[in-house]
Order: sequence, then structure tokens, then C-alpha cells
Amino acid sequence: MTDTPAAAFFPIIVKTFAGMEEVLAEELCELGVAAPHTLKRAVACEGDNNLLYRINYCCRTAVRVLKQMQVFTFTDNNDFYRQIKELPWELYLNASGTLAVDAFESESIFNNSLFIARFAKDAIADRFRERYGVRPNVDLTKPDIRVNIHIHKNTCTVLLDSSGESLHKRGYRTIQVEAPVNEVTAAGIIRLTGWKADTPFFDPMCGSGTFLIEAAMFAMKIPAGYYRKHFGFMKWKDYNADVFETIKKKADADIIENDHPIFGADVDKKNLRIARENLKNAALHHDVEVRLGAFEEGQPPFTGGLIVMNPPYGERLPLNDAISFYKTIGNTLKQKYAGFTAWIFAQENEGFKHVGLRPTRKISLYNGKLECKLLKFEMYEGKKGEGKFEVPKV
Repeated sequence: MTDTPAAAFFPIIVKTFAGMEEVLAEELCELGVAAPHTLKRAVACEGDNNLLYRINYCCRTAVRVLKQMQVFTFTDNNDFYRQIKELPWELYLNASGTLAVDAFESESIFNNSLFIARFAKDAIADRFRERYGVRPNVDLTKPDIRVNIHIHKNTCTVLLDSSGESLHKRGYRTIQVEAPVNEVTAAGIIRLTGWKADTPFFDPMCGSGTFLIEAAMFAMKIPAGYYRKHFGFMKWKDYNADVFETIKKKADADIIENDHPIFGADVDKKNLRIARENLKNAALHHDVEVRLGAFEEGQPPFTGGLIVMNPPYGERLPLNDAISFYKTIGNTLKQKYAGFTAWIFAQENEGFKHVGLRPTRKISLYNGKLECKLLKFEMYEGKKGEGKFEVPKV
């Protein structure tokens, strides 16, 4: 991190998904963050605008990056309004600009997040009207600044959303399949596997290709925001385009060639077409190979490596079909994939239990609102090609 006056530093809250907090903290350390502090679905740290830009552009497991503007306690509605109005909003927003306010509350006097958002918006607008004779307009979709108001009891935290659209929207996926794993979840799972891009990578149920693309970006050190055209901080009054361009050029200069094969397959022709389209959008269609075929029918694309798969589950796979399906997955791994390490990400249900293998690790995660498990299986050489399995780690 470059030397910056202490006054230029401010608290930063980096949001992520449940179960991803530790890998996010590790990634932030790699980006130069000192002493990150894990929270529920977030990591807190301190930094300047340079770091804020760098996290948005480079961090794979971040969903949003929030700049903490102020924390205060209040006694009633009028006191809340007054303190919001006193904040220096003109440092970030022009009087003729647009804003949106998102509010979240727990155990407060308001009991209504929509009321908080309207009340805060009025306080901000009234400050501009009194000082400049004009009020900024509300734009809920693409505002110049998006304000987050978090209230717990009588404590209010005011944050500015520097990301704009969620950072899982990398910019390469124009088409998606039903119930996909989003990009941040896929990137986090890849980090959780411990893969260092030093072995082949195989997703035998690749869907729209998200795991494949995130694996290739990780292996080639392509920044997470490489394909994005816009970040929220670009509309802030203090945005420094030259600084951001320097950060981009430095990160982009680290991109390397991929030394190990990344391979995907899917039984559905439509899924494969979408995966190929997304790979082409990311200019990775020459770095990742995909083929049509069912997992149980094909042969391993290489002699050993990492398997990551996200089989269908829930409403997409009725229970009777799920039991047979997961038995087939387990049998295929045992019979054909000795020497591989396999990770399966799916909703834990009765069908999942019939994979017939003993996991060496279990990690609780979410896919959207669905509670899921990420399970690790070590496929050792054994008698008649069967796998030997370690004692599960608690």
C-alpha cells in the first residue's frame, strides 16, 4: 500500500456471502490490506481511495465495497434527520445529481426500513436545497451515489456503496442457465478447495461455465473486474480516473498464460452452447475446453487433478431421481477417477447422502437463499479401483 496521510484513511466494509468471510480476508491481505477483521458476511478494514479502487477491481470474493462515512447515535427522529443532514454530501454528489438510499434496521425506534430510507433521502436533499437551491433526484437503478443506512437500536452507520452493481456481475456472462452459481460463489469455492492452479481443473457439469471461467481467471491472474465497464465510485465527485487507470494497468500487467488444462463438460447441449458463448465473451475460449457428454459416460480428460461440480438439486431434481443420480456420481468417481480430488457443491438432502463416499471435509455455504454443502472427496487408488477415504475433519 502506498504512503497516505492518516486523514485520507477511512473504514471500509467489504461484503460477501456467508461462509466466504475467511477466504475474503485472505484475499484482502493479498491486495495489501493490513489487519482485516471478519464480520458476518463481511470483512472490515481501513484504507484510502487507492485501496477502495483496487478491491473493487481485483477482489474475486467481494460482493460490494462500502466506504464508511459516519457512525453516530441519535435520540429521536429529528436528531437522526439533523445528523444525516449535517454530513458533507457535496463532497461526493453534485446538487443536480441522483441518489438512492438503502436502509436496514434492527431493534430501532423506526421499525420500518422504507421510512428510514425516505427520511434520510429528505435530509440529504434538504441540505442541497438550502445550500444550492436545487435538490438531487432519486434514481433507484443507476444513481450517482448509493447510500447505505444501517441502524441497530440507536446507533446509525452511514456508508457509500463504491461498487454500484454487485461485483458478482463480472461482465462476461450475457446468458445463464437455470439456477446458476454466481461468480463470487464460484470464485470463493475455488479458493476454498485450496487449488493453486498447479493441477488440471475439471467441471463435469459445467452449466453456463462459471466455474470454468473463474478458474481460468484465477489461474491466469485476470482481475475480477477486468470485464466490467463501470463501478459506483466512478460517479463520485472525488473520483480520480488517473489513479484508477494506474491500478488497472498494474493489475493487468500481472496476467499470465495458463499452464494447466481447464476442462468442462455437460450433458445438455443448450448449457454447452451458453458456456461456449460466455467463454468467448471472456476471451477464454482458447484456454478452456468443453465437451458434450454425461459424467458417467465419459472418460477422465486427464490422469489426475481437481474436480469441482455443482449437480442439479432441489426442485430441479425430484428425490427418487436424486438418489439414483448421486449413486451414479459416487460410482463414477470410484471407478474412473482414482488420483483426483473431487468437490461437490449442492443442497444437502436425502439424495446427496447416497453418493456413497465419505467426505474428508464439509463446508456450509449458500447458493442464493438455499443452504448448501461443499464436500471434499479424496479419490485414492484402492482395490479394484475403489476409493479409500480419510476420516472426516471436524
